[in-house]
Amino acid sequence: MARPREFDEEAVLDVAREQFWTKGYAGTSMDAIAAATGLGKGSLYGAFGGKKQLFLRIFDTYCARIADAMASGLTGPDDQAYARLCAHIRAAAAGVAADKRHHGCLLAKGAAELSEHDPDVAVRARRTLEGIATTLAEDIRAAQRHSDLDPAADADQLATLVVAVLRGIEALGKAGIDADRLESVAETAIGLLPRTGKARDLAMPTGSVF
Repeated sequence: MARPREFDEEAVLDVAREQFWTKGYAGTSMDAIAAATGLGKGSLYGAFGGKKQLFLRIFDTYCARIADAMASGLTGPDDQAYARLCAHIRAAAAGVAADKRHHGCLLAKGAAELSEHDPDVAVRARRTLEGIATTLAEDIRAAQRHSDLDPAADADQLATLVVAVLRGIEALGKAGIDADRLESVAETAIGLLPRTGKARDLAMPTGSVF
C-alpha cells in the first residue's frame, strides 16, 4: 500500500507555478522548486514526474481556469451580450494595468517560450485560444441576435480579432505601457465593433491610443 504524501500537493503546485510564471520554463529548475518548497527532489519527481510533466500539469490547470472564467463571464441572456463583451475587454485592460509585477498570462508566456519547439505546449495553447475565440464568438452571435451588433458581420472573425486585441493589451502591459493607454486601447477596440444604433450608447468615447 502506497504511503500517503506528507505535503500539500496544491501548495507545491502554487509555488512551482510562481517559479515558472516569473522565471519562465528555461529559467526554472527542479532544484529551485525543491528549494522553494522545502521538498527533496526525489519527492518532487515521485509526485509530479520531471520538470516538463510538472509544467504541463500547471499549464493545463491554468488554461482550464481561463476557459472556465471566460465561459462564466460571457454566458447569459442575449440582451446583455454586448455589455458582457465590452465589460470583458475593459476588465482585461484593467487587469493588465493592475499587474504591477508584469507577470502577464502564463498561457501567453508558455506559448511564446515553448510552442515553436514543444508540440505538447503548442497543442494546448492553440486549443485554449481556439476555445476562447469560440466563447467570444458565441457571445457576439448573441449580441447579433439582439441587434446590438451587425448581424452581417462574421462572428468568428470578430472573435479572433478580440483575442488578438486582448493578447496585444497584455504585451503592451508587460512592456510597461501605462494604464490610461491600455484603457484607451480597450475603448478603441470596442469602438471598432460593428455596432447597431441600439448599442452605441453603451460604448464610451474613444481617444488617441498613443
